[in-house]
Amino acid sequence: MSTPTPVTVTVTVTGAGGQIGYALLFRIASGAMFGPGTPVRLQLLEIPAGMKSAEGSALELQDCAFGSLASVEVTSDPARGFEGANVALLVGSRPRGAGMERADLLSANGAIFGPQGAAINAHAAADVRVLVVGNPANTNALIAAAHAPDVPPERFTAMTRLDHNRALAQVARTLDVPVAGIGNVIIWGNHSASQVPDISHGWVRGPDGTRRPLPQALTEALGGTCSLESWLAETFIPRVAKRGAEIIAVRGSSSAASAAAAAIDHVHDWVSGTTDSWTSAGVVSDGSYGVPRGLVSSFPVHSRDGAWQIQQGLEPEAGVRARIAASVSELEEEREMVASMGLIERGYGRDGR
Repeated sequence: MSTPTPVTVTVTVTGAGGQIGYALLFRIASGAMFGPGTPVRLQLLEIPAGMKSAEGSALELQDCAFGSLASVEVTSDPARGFEGANVALLVGSRPRGAGMERADLLSANGAIFGPQGAAINAHAAADVRVLVVGNPANTNALIAAAHAPDVPPERFTAMTRLDHNRALAQVARTLDVPVAGIGNVIIWGNHSASQVPDISHGWVRGPDGTRRPLPQALTEALGGTCSLESWLAETFIPRVAKRGAEIIAVRGSSSAASAAAAAIDHVHDWVSGTTDSWTSAGVVSDGSYGVPRGLVSSFPVHSRDGAWQIQQGLEPEAGVRARIAASVSELEEEREMVASMGLIERGYGRDGR
């Protein structure tokens, strides 16, 4: 009996010549995203100024001789770059420059993500999944989705997996346990300084396999050095929210490798499914937890049958609820800003489209 030929997955990466793109491409080609048995066709989309860098990465990809890399193409044409894409990783974005206000940043990125959404709508595969990595990721995802009327809005997501992974790592380090032993940490809201890392529903697995609530385990681990509330407010939450700035201060450049790893994790779990623990992702709100419908907000999510599902039935603590409300208010302000600029229709998302 012959073995079925595996289906090739087409992956488009924008900003492919940048640092995150460079860290991302080789892991995708090696099989980390879909498994080593799944052939991958890489489409590297860059602006003209970044073409040489992307072309150099393509040469290196060829030299790696990855068994799962079916082909690699470099282009500056969005129509060609998104042609037949099953997965689109929107990495390239306009960074915030000196003196730029938030409205300026949203306007500059709207000029990028609106046309990319339209190109995805016109040229991507019917089953396309989109992950926006470029910041401000949540509202960039909203803009892209608004320009792709034929693609279900839930196919557009924003990456908060890096924040989630950072939260897991900080908890694991404090408890001196492997990261694999921590579960059900949450990132709520916007991928910004207003994000809400939440450990109140988390667990840690002990040596005997039993799970203990994270608040209890952390309280014991902190001992008399400080209260759990102080550690959360003064150490954990600021460390997670400002980790990117910390890495830039130490390394001299941005956290490209960890961002690439988070993008791999996000798509892998989206396609292959989650296990017994939820993760965090920026997804289109269905009204859960009081987040207005249509906003792209981070929630605790499971992946089932290739679709993200928001974990229901949790009861965030009062302090967490207040911080979620503040982060969601920021997302609402961003939606109003881009609507006032004509980047999306006013009221977009509130009626499910």
